[in-house]
Amino acid sequence: MKVFKFGGASVKDAESIKNVYDVLQKVGHDDLLIVISAMGKTTNALEAVIKNYFEKSSEFHASLQEVRKYHNQILLDLFDDEEHEVFFTVNSHFADLEYFLRSNKSPNYNFVYDQVISFGEIVSTTIVSYYFNHLGLKNNWIDVRNFIKTDATYRDANVDWEQTQKLISKGIKKKTLNITQGFLGSDENNFTTTLGREGSDYTAAIFAYCLSAESVTIWKDVPGVLNADPRYFENAILLNQISYREAIELAFYGATVIHPKTLQPLQKKEIPLFVKSFINPLLPGTSVSKGEDLEPKTSCFIVKKNQLLISLSSIDFSFIMEENISEIFALLHKFKIKVSLIQNTAISFSVCIEDKFGNFNELKSILSKKFKVSYNENVSLYTIRHFTKEAAEMVEKDKTVLVKQISRETMQVVTF
Repeated sequence: MKVFKFGGASVKDAESIKNVYDVLQKVGHDDLLIVISAMGKTTNALEAVIKNYFEKSSEFHASLQEVRKYHNQILLDLFDDEEHEVFFTVNSHFADLEYFLRSNKSPNYNFVYDQVISFGEIVSTTIVSYYFNHLGLKNNWIDVRNFIKTDATYRDANVDWEQTQKLISKGIKKKTLNITQGFLGSDENNFTTTLGREGSDYTAAIFAYCLSAESVTIWKDVPGVLNADPRYFENAILLNQISYREAIELAFYGATVIHPKTLQPLQKKEIPLFVKSFINPLLPGTSVSKGEDLEPKTSCFIVKKNQLLISLSSIDFSFIMEENISEIFALLHKFKIKVSLIQNTAISFSVCIEDKFGNFNELKSILSKKFKVSYNENVSLYTIRHFTKEAAEMVEKDKTVLVKQISRETMQVVTF
């Protein structure tokens, strides 16, 4: 089998969904499993619903209706007959969402987040599946939560590989077109879990691994993997080939084209990953596989915005030793704070972090009892793989450099 993944931008409206159908007509759809994300900015819109729900905001019902209205317009643009079964099915999904929000008793934000956010993918795949059937492209709609089993770490769940392997091996029909959701799983109590933002790529890799697939293709609105994000860098270059090792390095440092967890299961079975354009589907795109580290050989630029730079120093001017650093990292782990850069001197320790779960203030109050804490908010972390002097100068130009770190292949700079 092959596995395709289509992200939110590729199904953001009726014309985009029609284009996905056209892509399949051009590249083939036999013996295929497609992973599809929520439509457009639906995940962001559902996050606003969750925020309003917890804040008991007067905007709550309006924000929920906006999500419903957005999907209903796509339905009206795709289907002529408002009596078509798809309208009832989608309405049923939204009724389930509204029932959960009325009846939920859990104060756990992360639990509620996963139960609500999942409706983006459920509704998206429902619409695409019905539309393809409507055009005569028969397909099998799959609820991914029946196949990918995880622990109960809501919003960042860990896959139970043994159970997931068994369910996928037994339950996925081959020699047909299968459509399922990205990003989602379920725990042992069958509550919905999510695999982390942008986790749909990871979903594709999980299915590919368990099915020993021929390949995975991620369809994007760019021609492949570029050496830099064109939003922040001019003259970005298409990378034709990237080795698994190099791609994992780029993903670790924050390259957003490929999810960090995606590559490891693919590498284990040497399943090639292709990143291609859904606008020009017949172009070769980028191949991530065994082979050359990078072709062409060039500097690669990664930028992570909205980071926090924390500097800790000892109150009594004593050295910050291993036991202190161990304690700091235990707290970072406890509060689910991702560390992107570390630097220390005899009496200070600095980390550049990403506070995805909004736990920094709680962490800071604990650290302040033992250390002098200073920090800079909204800093940017630039990483240059295979850096050159010219590449470094370009990144640092017109910026205040707070921290710089250089190793053999990689340069990292925190700027303000």
